This record gives sequence, C-alpha cells and structure tokens, in this order.
Amino acid sequence: MSTVTGVKSIDFKIKALGHGVVNWNGPTSLKGEHPLKPYENHTMPKLRGYTNSTGEFEEGVTKKGNPFKVDKLKEATDINFKKTPLYISQNCIRHHLFKNQAFDIHYAKKNNLQQVLASVTGLIRGYVVPASQNKRTSPLLMEDFVDQLGNGNFEQFGQAGARDSSSFFSKTTFGDTEYISYGSISIEQLQFISLDKKFDREAMELKEGQGEKVAQGVQDFIQSLNTDLKPVVTFHANYVRRGTIFEEGEHGLLLNHDAIKALVEHTLEMISELSIRQAKSYMYVDEITVDYNDSNKMMRIKRDESDISEQPESDYASYFYAK
Repeated sequence: MSTVTGVKSIDFKIKALGHGVVNWNGPTSLKGEHPLKPYENHTMPKLRGYTNSTGEFEEGVTKKGNPFKVDKLKEATDINFKKTPLYISQNCIRHHLFKNQAFDIHYAKKNNLQQVLASVTGLIRGYVVPASQNKRTSPLLMEDFVDQLGNGNFEQFGQAGARDSSSFFSKTTFGDTEYISYGSISIEQLQFISLDKKFDREAMELKEGQGEKVAQGVQDFIQSLNTDLKPVVTFHANYVRRGTIFEEGEHGLLLNHDAIKALVEHTLEMISELSIRQAKSYMYVDEITVDYNDSNKMMRIKRDESDISEQPESDYASYFYAK
C-alpha cells in the first residue's frame, strides 16, 4: 500500500490585538435583590467556560408562603477573567473572514453552482445547498480567538431622563485585548473536489460533458489569484483515494501543486489582513506563524514551535490518483 507523504496540512498560530468586545453573548440573568427576581438586563461578552450559576441552590418562602428552590446566580462582578477568558467565536471569525461573500450562498441554486465552486466560498469556505444537498467541506479549520490579558470591567449605565429601575442596565466590558488562536488548512480536502453522489459529497451536479468546463472555470479563478503560478485543475471520471481496497473512486476535480499553493497563500493572506470593527470595539490580526506540516503530528505548532517548518520542505501530499 502506498504511503501518503509530503506536506499534509498548513497549520498556523495567530496573534491578534484589539480593544473592547467585538462578539457579545447577549443578556444574562444575574443575582438580583430577590432570588426569584434576577437582574435580566446585564449584557455579557463571550467568556470561555463561564456560567452564571454558582452551582448551589437558594431556598426560601415567597410572600404568599410558597416554598421555592432555585439556582443561586452569580453577581455581575463575580468573574475571573483569567479562568474564564474573553473569546471571539470561530463562527464570528469565519463570517468576517469571508464577509465579501457572506450572503451569496443564500442565492445558490442547482443551476448556478459552477459560479460558487469557482470562488473563495466554493474552494475555501465551503457550503451546503439544502435544496439540492450539494456541499463542499471547508479545508479551513479555525479555532476561537482567546484573550490573554483579561482586562475586563463591570460598567453600570442609565438612560438619560429616565429614573425608574428598568432604565438602568449594565455590561461587562473590556479594555485592550490580545488574542491567540490556531488554525489549519487540510491539503486532502483542498486538493480534491467531488462531483459525484457516490459518497454523499457532491459539490455540484454535472451535465453530460460539463466536467472539463467546470475544471476550466475553477482553474481560471485560481489563476487570477496569482498570475505567476501555473495552476492546473483536471477533471477525471474516477479519482481514487490512496490506500483504498477496491479502488472505487469518484468523478471530480484534482488541483495540482501550483493550484494548491495559490489557494494556501491567498487564505493565509486573508487571515493576516483580517480585522473586525463592531460599534466601539475592534480587533485585527497582528502576526501569523505558519507551519508547513509534513509529519503525522496534527497541530504540532501548539506544542513546540521549534518543530515547525516555516517554509515547505517537500511537495504537497497527494491523496488521490486517476484510475
């Protein structure tokens, strides 16, 4: 059996800087003057591992004499920002990373998926079209951005001119932020696009003789990302995954070394230029460290940066062949 060798993934570590909260979690119930009447008007950012419950129960009797037992809620100031750090969710990051085409997939239909495939959405972000069940798994993995500084603060606000209790609200806010995150680009998922229903991952339905035209469209798009490279996208009726017993394959598209290189470089450039501005807060990527990983140790950059290869030391791994 042939062993897959070469660069299997491009892993990376991201350092981002910012100020304030760009990804809110919404209203959170916290301890009020009475256990049965918690404060509902506190706005909380996303905090990793935070719960508003103390894990204990409050017991007592209502004014009507009825006994009650409820979860004991924390106070707004009862937060350890080191143990439950601020974070920006991967969904938020992916939305802003692909913001230019954030809503395009709503208009994707069975008859226009060729345009979707020849785009950043089709090749990197991935998509699902519920009506036709066509889909493309994203080769890009992104983790949450986790804050390292813990500059959280409790703030009380009031609406001007109003004096009743409902006019007061509070927020957990943040000052300067510094985020660390990790991600990875899978070469296996990037280099092959299935156009076959056989294994339930058909990116689009082909008409008779359409395969070469779709391949050319994807190739032209990749070429536009870097005119110095020579990307080639090839259609074949039976691409087989290396190591399979029966060599049962799928018709689809296979990207050559330059096509993969162009998409990898474009993705890393998009990430390095990522910035998010939400109301009075912002975040931007300051630094990205890349590992062209040809080992079997997934995300080795997390454990020991001295092991990484910041430049490719071999070709991209080849997972599929035409049979």
